[in-house]
Amino acid sequence: MTQNPWYALKVRPRFERTVVAHLRGRGYEPFLPTYVSKRQWVDRVKSLELPLFPGYLFCQIDLKTRLPILTTPGVNFIVGIGKAPQPIDDQEIDSIRAVVGSGLYYEPHPYLNAGQLVRVEHGALAGLVGRVVDQKNASRLIISINLLMRSVSTEIDRSWVKPVDNLAYSEYFQRQPTLTKTVLLHKADAPLKTKP
Repeated sequence: MTQNPWYALKVRPRFERTVVAHLRGRGYEPFLPTYVSKRQWVDRVKSLELPLFPGYLFCQIDLKTRLPILTTPGVNFIVGIGKAPQPIDDQEIDSIRAVVGSGLYYEPHPYLNAGQLVRVEHGALAGLVGRVVDQKNASRLIISINLLMRSVSTEIDRSWVKPVDNLAYSEYFQRQPTLTKTVLLHKADAPLKTKP
């Protein structure tokens, strides 16, 4: 039996945990990645567990039976292009799961479209593909969810990574036909627009 694809659900702000509880009660297994943030109050420092992608969570859904998802309190809609829901690549979900489960420090990062594409060869994140950037005398691996245009970053050792061909993040996965079924149109293959 094949698994349903992952979809991103847009939920009410600060309502992510409630939606997760409702979905679990309906038999779904949602994925809400979180991170720990330290907040300074006047008298103390407190660690808070916050959603990595505020307002979003992920769930495996069969679109033919999406009504129980859409009627869940707090769910606004299934993220997609226009009104057509679009699945999230399994590689992107697996990458986020690997970062969350690695035990390394990670945090939200602005969406990154530029940077050198690398594959992690060693350490807790071995096998992941992302972009590497240098910030404050340290290298950070950026993993992105392209449909949401959101990213997460974690600090890595530069010696752990090897460069990958200079392709777009999603095109890298498209070169491996066993990983996904969709094919991207390269810019060179796209028709040119001409002005009359």
